[in-house]
Amino acid sequence: MDKNVKITFCGGTGSVTGSNFFLEVDGKKILVDCGLTQGTKVADDINWDPFPYNSKEIDILFISHAHVDHLGRVPKLIHEGFRGKIYSTEPTHELALPMLEDTAGILSKNTELHLDKIYTEENIKLALSLWQGFNYHNPIEITPNLEMTFLNAGHILGSAMMQFVYNGKKILFTGDLGNSPSPILPDTEKVTDIDYLIMESVYGDRNHESRDDRRKYLEEVIEDNYKRKGTLIIPTFSLERSQELLFELDDMVTNNRIPIMPIFLDSPLAIRLTDVFKQFRTYFNENAQKAMSHDKYLFDFPGLHSTLKSEESKMIGNVPNPKIVIAGSGMSNGGRIVHHERHYLPDPNNTLLLTGYQAVGTPGRLIQEGVKTVHITGEDVVVRAHVVTITGYSGHKDSDGLLDFVQDTQDTLKKVFVVMGEPKSSMFLVQKLRDNLGLEAFAPEQGSTVSFPC
Repeated sequence: MDKNVKITFCGGTGSVTGSNFFLEVDGKKILVDCGLTQGTKVADDINWDPFPYNSKEIDILFISHAHVDHLGRVPKLIHEGFRGKIYSTEPTHELALPMLEDTAGILSKNTELHLDKIYTEENIKLALSLWQGFNYHNPIEITPNLEMTFLNAGHILGSAMMQFVYNGKKILFTGDLGNSPSPILPDTEKVTDIDYLIMESVYGDRNHESRDDRRKYLEEVIEDNYKRKGTLIIPTFSLERSQELLFELDDMVTNNRIPIMPIFLDSPLAIRLTDVFKQFRTYFNENAQKAMSHDKYLFDFPGLHSTLKSEESKMIGNVPNPKIVIAGSGMSNGGRIVHHERHYLPDPNNTLLLTGYQAVGTPGRLIQEGVKTVHITGEDVVVRAHVVTITGYSGHKDSDGLLDFVQDTQDTLKKVFVVMGEPKSSMFLVQKLRDNLGLEAFAPEQGSTVSFPC
């Protein structure tokens, strides 16, 4: 049998989103992730193009974590005949249903593309029937010569790197690498003996503030907004970023670091996902486990209100300032945040705080880049509110963090393939790996295939 490993880069190249890699090894056809490409919309039209492989022939799909740009096209894979196995960590398995159901609810409204025929309840149910969750460090035998192990990526709850071992050679797909140290999660695991590396590069060309700085900046933004008697609106990703912000706010309120004011978690998905977090407290870091051991509701502090129903969300506008509103989506391209932005962006007393990555073309990126008018829910909205970015709350490693991660295993590395980043970020990281570590690093093109011996 052919001892070569072949990888086709079917998604996640030239773009942060759309993770999808096709691995052919030891007679098996394997996918790593099957995510949505997201730009100006929750799902760009390119997602509905045919897969560049036969879905019916795929043996196993490995999912790195539960963000939709890594699992959002699983129902499409099912729709096109996939009946293999789906493997992830236990938390990702539990998070998959609410994430897919939320995506289905959004996409089913697109009548032009008939996505309701793909994102059916039956397809999601079938996907979960094929899905199995594993613990970290539990080797999964695929063939007598090939096994895969999930390692902790530290990005979100249950996020994993996937380490394939074939004939003694190690191939690692990083998925998304966490911005350690996290308020909630353990640090990204160190790896020291990888032969071939396929790694993310979201922040390949820039660095974040330190953890201490980001807390200080967040306190300053909150206090500044309080003094101006404004509304602070924070677009967040429902999975992980919302929970991390709540954890930080809990600590700040409890220790009198910020004034008490109404704080609204206005995201039904984030509220639902927080219930899943309760099931997996043992996956948190020691400090978070200790802090939450006394908290019956995981997050419960003076001023916090969770608005599950749309009627409750609409009433937020009647609550006097100052106040804080946390809502999805993180890039302002859908969800309840767009209604708050339409209402609050024109007022110079208010503040928009961006804490996560903003993809090119999204309303969040446009606002971040300084546009004076942004198109939201069918109308042009004037941006007069203060716009602040704190990158330290990103869930991704920054440029130096990525370099440090690779440096731990540079002695064994034969090749590095840099993916999941905007072209300038990926190319910057490629050059950094070449210059600083003397490695063979590449940024593969969409649809390209590489082959190497094992």
